[in-house]
Amino acid sequence: MTRESAEAFPLRGDPLRRAVAAALPRLRGLSEKESAAPRAPGKWSPREVIGHLIDSASNNHQRFVRAPLQEDLVFPGYPQDTWVRNQNYREAPWADLVELWRLYNLHIARVLDAIPEDVWKRETRKHTFDKILMITVPAGEPVTLENLRRDYVAHLQHHVEQVTGR
Repeated sequence: MTRESAEAFPLRGDPLRRAVAAALPRLRGLSEKESAAPRAPGKWSPREVIGHLIDSASNNHQRFVRAPLQEDLVFPGYPQDTWVRNQNYREAPWADLVELWRLYNLHIARVLDAIPEDVWKRETRKHTFDKILMITVPAGEPVTLENLRRDYVAHLQHHVEQVTGR
């Protein structure tokens, strides 16, 4: 991307990079013991929340890669509790989870930067954003890929705040 095109087309991964950079010191500030303790009975521990964010990264990475290849924004969901349980995040080392989360999101930021501007602007009414997003959009309403990017970053920030208390 040339300097001129970068100015005309902002790097879409920058909000994600900023969110990760802001969260990282807070996450790294949690001890192994703190990361293992559920927030309340029946709730996920910080390890499981970050594991969930890794699963979210995995699913959304595929969505961002597939979006330029299809005309609609129809993507499958996934059973979040089952994924967290089956991957045993509860027993994973905290530092490893945080580093995997950091690196995966920096990779996604690069993917976002590589998506052509016309794909970002392409509007469709055929989507699953009424089912897969935290900030849902009713079925049949017009959406763009920007809806997914904003939701992904908001979802990440929401869960980081749950874990860090800020």
